[in-house]
Amino acid sequence: MKLINKEKYTLKDIERIEQFRNAIIDFEKKIVEAPGSYGDPDNPGQDEIANSINPLKHTFSDGLYIREIFMPKGQLFTTGIHKQEHPYFVQKGKVKVLTENGMQHIQAPYNGITKPGTKRVIYTEEDTIWITVHATKKKTVKTVLKQIIAKNFDDPKISIETMKKNLQIKNK
Repeated sequence: MKLINKEKYTLKDIERIEQFRNAIIDFEKKIVEAPGSYGDPDNPGQDEIANSINPLKHTFSDGLYIREIFMPKGQLFTTGIHKQEHPYFVQKGKVKVLTENGMQHIQAPYNGITKPGTKRVIYTEEDTIWITVHATKKKTVKTVLKQIIAKNFDDPKISIETMKKNLQIKNK
């Protein structure tokens, strides 16, 4: 099972995405946070700290990994860098999401598709429940996270160079 939607990017889209990525990197450098990031398979202790604030529920079902997170009102944070396209569902709450396309206001019930290379800046206006669904054959949270979350924007699956190369191939 693969959830793939080969979105066609233009050079202008790629440049906007690159600018947004650089802005997020600068933003995160200004935030004081514990080492590691939420969902970092190399730092599972970080998940224990984060899980006390944002409880996570992990479910595996026939080739799917379902991740449900509770986010209390008034939080400002960034997400992991997603390596794969997948659906997401906002079951409860209201958030503001900063993306390369500007500010998006999302209120439950809502569903969308996360594209590879996406990293969001989210502010929770209300207590929120956000669910993601990932196609995978992996059987543990740690191995799934290595598959779906990039360490940084230099990951070959989601790099700007890869996007530009795919654009050149498309234009030939």
